[in-house]
Amino acid sequence: MSKVLTYLTIVVLVTLLVLIRVFEQQLFYDPFLAFFQNDYLYMDSPRREVFKLTAFTSLRFLINTVLSLGILFAIFKDVSIIKFSALIYGVAYVVLMLLFLYFVINPKQDDYYLFFNIRRFLIQPLILLLLIPAFFYHKKNL
Repeated sequence: MSKVLTYLTIVVLVTLLVLIRVFEQQLFYDPFLAFFQNDYLYMDSPRREVFKLTAFTSLRFLINTVLSLGILFAIFKDVSIIKFSALIYGVAYVVLMLLFLYFVINPKQDDYYLFFNIRRFLIQPLILLLLIPAFFYHKKNL
């Protein structure tokens, strides 16, 4: 892949991640979007449909994961990095989704901040922001 094509691929994939964020209210069911934009530490949890919320959160995580793996491949061009990253994403999904479901089913005001951060890892490509510098550091030290 030429450098121009690599940069173009990265720009397109990052743009898609940004568009997901920009149009999140139109694309995904998530009553917590408005909830966490307000002073949520002093409010009751919003009404929610657990199955629908879980399905849309999982869909968003899947889309972000596929785009993130594409970005990692465009940057590093190494299949072993993609396999390892896919494993990290899989384990993160299981652990974060279990915690997410616990907080959705048992909402307590004391847990809102922790729930906010767990939800953030599920709906935003934060894992990508952790993996890129980690793999750069790893490649530098080989």
